[in-house]
Order: sequence, then C-alpha cells, then structure tokens
Amino acid sequence: MKQRVSGYLAKMKGVEGAGHPPHENLFENMFWSWLGGFLGISAVSWLHYGFLPEKELILIIGSFGASAVLIYGVVKSPFAQPRNLLGGHLISAVIGVASYKLCGDVIWLSAALAVATAIAAMHLTKTVHPPGGATALIAVIGGDSIHQLGFFYVVAPVGLGAAIMLLIALLVNNIPASRRYPEFWF
Repeated sequence: MKQRVSGYLAKMKGVEGAGHPPHENLFENMFWSWLGGFLGISAVSWLHYGFLPEKELILIIGSFGASAVLIYGVVKSPFAQPRNLLGGHLISAVIGVASYKLCGDVIWLSAALAVATAIAAMHLTKTVHPPGGATALIAVIGGDSIHQLGFFYVVAPVGLGAAIMLLIALLVNNIPASRRYPEFWF
C-alpha cells in the first residue's frame, strides 16, 4: 500500500526537463501573440460595444479571453485548432443552455451538469477546447441577459464571436514566416 501511495505521489512531480519548450524567438512570438489577442478581442468588443444596443444582444463573453490565449499564443496546441475552437464553444453552449433549461432553479446542479457534460461531449467529438467549459458555465450563471437569449446564445455571442476570433487568428498567425495556423482543420 505504501509503495502504491508513493508511486501515486511521485507522478505529481512531473517530468524533469518538461515545461515550456524553448522559443526560437521569444519576443517575436510575444509580439504576434499580443497582436492577435489585441485584434481578436478588439474586433469582438468593438462590434459589441459599437453596434449593439445596450443589453439587447451580447457578443463578448469571458471564455473568449481564454480562447485568445490558445489561438494567438499557443497556435500549435491541439486545443487551439479551428475544429476545437468552434466545436468546443458551440457544443458547450448548447449543453450549457440545455442544462439551465432543465434545472435552472438549482444553479449549482445546472452549473455542474453543464460543465461536466460539455467536457464529455468535447471528448466524444474530439473538439476539446478548455474555454468551452467556461462557455457552458456562462450559459448557466450569466444572468438574465444570457438566459433571455436561450439557444440563440449558441449563435451569438458564441458562434459569431468565435468565428470572428478565428478569422483574426488566420490572418495574424500566418503573417510571420515562423508561424503557421492552423496545424489542422478537421
């Protein structure tokens, strides 16, 4: 038993030498990541705050910040690829809205059901995108402005916002010769 416990705990040490791979040009990577993040979030925010009547339609949600880190900062990650970005957000949004509609009166249960089911569905469809968990959760805890959208939440803000960010990722990440995006589509 003691050996089993020590083996279990030893796995938590991690692998020596693992961590962030050395960047060939850290500052170049930082610049393009920053630019993509700035332009992607700016585009979605500008459309939201510049053109939409206040509180009638939402175009930006918190999980887009985490998506920006992936699609602009870690472009080679499987989690950052278009299938994962779009599929993870859309599937999670549908599940989040459905969870709220099923048991919205019990927020803790609805929230747990939304996130856990979104994780399982993303695994099943090979669209794991960690910010998708937040997208599902936002559908439950986002308040009246989100709840009033119902399943339209899947279209906007989620689908439209993710598509805009993907477009920016395609444009910005392919400017420098040192970057390529996407690694794969499907």
